[in-house]
Amino acid sequence: MHRPPSRGSLPPAQLVAEKVFNALERFLHVEAVSGVVLLLAAVSALWWANSPAAASYDHFWHAPLAFSFGDLVVSQPLHFWINDGLMTIFFLVVGLEIRREIYEGALANLRLAALPLAAAIGGIAVPALIYSALNMDPITSQGWAIPTATDIAFAVGVLALLGKSIPSSVRILLLALAIIDDIAAVLIIAFFYSSGLNLGGVFIVMFGVLLVLAFQRIGISWAYAYILPGVIIWSGMLHIGIHPTLTGVILGLMTPVVPAIRRDRPIEAVKNALNDFGERVTAAEAESDARNLLEPVKQLQRAQRELLPPVIRVQAALHPWVAFAIMPLFALANAGVTIEGFDSEAGAANAAMMGVLLGLVLGKPIGIVLASWTAVRVGWCQLPADLSWRGVWLVGCLGGIGFTMSIFIATLAFHDNDLLSAAKLGVLTASAIAGIAGLIVGKLLVVTRHTSVPAEATR
Repeated sequence: MHRPPSRGSLPPAQLVAEKVFNALERFLHVEAVSGVVLLLAAVSALWWANSPAAASYDHFWHAPLAFSFGDLVVSQPLHFWINDGLMTIFFLVVGLEIRREIYEGALANLRLAALPLAAAIGGIAVPALIYSALNMDPITSQGWAIPTATDIAFAVGVLALLGKSIPSSVRILLLALAIIDDIAAVLIIAFFYSSGLNLGGVFIVMFGVLLVLAFQRIGISWAYAYILPGVIIWSGMLHIGIHPTLTGVILGLMTPVVPAIRRDRPIEAVKNALNDFGERVTAAEAESDARNLLEPVKQLQRAQRELLPPVIRVQAALHPWVAFAIMPLFALANAGVTIEGFDSEAGAANAAMMGVLLGLVLGKPIGIVLASWTAVRVGWCQLPADLSWRGVWLVGCLGGIGFTMSIFIATLAFHDNDLLSAAKLGVLTASAIAGIAGLIVGKLLVVTRHTSVPAEATR
């Protein structure tokens, strides 16, 4: 049996490649990076839609993409497969985050959830009221929910740019608020932005859900096995008239938060597999046959899969794809607004844009801070020891970064291209202003903390 070469004898090209890939992996785990990638995708979309090749932007994203199996042919524009297909995976990650927070996070009990819940309610209600006050027309009023969302990736990315000087309680509050915002957005999409319900699809959804439960009952932990029931539920949601991306939320909420029950504990199974592997290595070397190692390797893979709860394992596997592929692709396909062709004097379009802009930039921070202050004032909750009101204002400013979810809701609210473009322009402008405001407030918060430390130390 041939022994693998030692690390010192590896080819120079392989050693260089290892260093590059390790550096890239560390780079991708920096929270601000995903926000930067998302920003670059949005800027690229804007440039493309306003460049001499602007006509190709719409042509490309609306080009038909077909899948066929025998006589069955499904053909939809590329834009559909991104917004209604790939975004299902985005919503799956949202569902997994909600599931984890309900089980052991900021939403595990009312005491922990009181402050972010109050902040989120204020951050949803005030922007919706501002938008509605500026858009009484029945057509533009459909966009009332656009400024209620928070883009967790962008917001956390901007927060990461402020460094580790920001109190951890600010990040926890922002994450919890964004997750509650996601729950609200899911409910809003389900109840307000779904077409007439076709009850025939309910049976398809129920069959898919029962299939998931059956798989879990018999102990199937291989994630790819759940693609089939996921496709069934997605098809059923499409037939019902509910936006099919909510399939991801359903699957996320159904994902177990504890490992499946096995005969052996995962740690013991790993030890047994390693011991078996070690014994067989000696035999394989003597017989020059490595095929005997296949069985303990399979056992080790199965045991490794059970070391982490499925909700954590699936989220960790999907997060890089969502952060660095699906969300940037969504931004590239949806953020392309033709600014030159936008008529700022058109009453309806201008009202929609200003409603979104003011709702996110003013409504979000005012609503979040006002609702938080009220909740603390009446005794429903209290601020953590290391969280000041300036920190709450920082969360409020970052909450105004709507971006992904706001643009997504805009595509559901408006079918008129002018209104949709106006709403998207409002989202993009507001998100940029909110991000800059968050950086300014964050820098002031850091300065305040640093100047207050000596004074406290001398007491």
